[in-house]
Amino acid sequence: MFRTISRMRAFSSGLHRSGKTIALVPTMGFLHQGHLSLMEKGNALADHVVASIFVNPTQFGPNEDLSAYPRDEARDLEMTRRTGVDAVFMPDVQQIYPHGFQTTVSLKVLPNHLCGLSRPGHFDGVATVVAKLLGIVMPQVAIFGEKDFQQLAIIRQMVRDLDMGIDIVGAPIVREADGVAMSSRNMYLSADQRRSARCLYRALKAARQAVADGETDADTIIRSATSRISAHPEAHIDYITVCDPRTLDDMPVINGPALMALAVKIGAARLIDNMILTP
Repeated sequence: MFRTISRMRAFSSGLHRSGKTIALVPTMGFLHQGHLSLMEKGNALADHVVASIFVNPTQFGPNEDLSAYPRDEARDLEMTRRTGVDAVFMPDVQQIYPHGFQTTVSLKVLPNHLCGLSRPGHFDGVATVVAKLLGIVMPQVAIFGEKDFQQLAIIRQMVRDLDMGIDIVGAPIVREADGVAMSSRNMYLSADQRRSARCLYRALKAARQAVADGETDADTIIRSATSRISAHPEAHIDYITVCDPRTLDDMPVINGPALMALAVKIGAARLIDNMILTP
C-alpha cells in the first residue's frame, strides 16, 4: 500500500521497466462486490492491478455527503488482498491537492446532461482527479463501472481528447439478488427504503421489455417509469431520461440502442442506475 505519489510512481516505473502492464481501478473506497468485479477484470487485462482509494473532495457539492461518506480502510485493504490486487494507492488530500493547486480538467458538453445538471462542478472534480491518478499510476488500462455511465463517457472523452493513450474499459453493473445496483451509498438506506430502492431496477426492466415489444416513444417509456417510481412515497426523482449512449443527447424516438438513465433520491441516498434499451 502506497500513500505517497513518489512511492506509487516508483512502483509503476519498475513494472514498466520490466515490460509489465498495469490496470488501474479508481475507487472512493468502502468497497463492495461491484468494485471487486472491476479488479477481477483488471487481473484478466493486465499483468498487475493497482486499486486507488481516495474520497475526492472536489467532486462533492457544498450540500453533499463528503463528511458522511462511508470509509473503512482496514476492510478495504483486506478485500483488495483477497482479490489479488498488487498495490493500493491510498493518498491523502494534501498529496492530490497540495497547497497552491489550481488546475482543473473541464469538458464542455458531456457534463451538461444527466447528473451534471443537478451536480454542477461534479464532473470537473471527477475528470481532474482521474487525470491525476492516470498520470501517477501510469496504467495501460483503467476500468470503470457502467453504473456511472456518464462518468465513463466523460473519462473516455477526456482520454481521447488529451491523447493519453490509455484503454478505458467499462464493466457491467453488479446487482444485489433483488436487482438493486450495488453502491456504497446503499448503506444509508433503512430496511423500508432498501425495499423501495428496488423500484429503479423494476422500472428499467419494464422499459426494456416495452421497447423489445415495439414501443419507440421515449416520452411514453419515461412516463411509465415515473409512475412506477413515484408510487413509492420516499422516492424523489431527480431525472429519468432516454438518450444516445455516446453523446447523452435526448433520444425522442428509440430507433436504435438507447440508454435509459435515472437518478432517484430515497431517504439520504441519491441512487443512480441505467440500462440499454434495444428495439
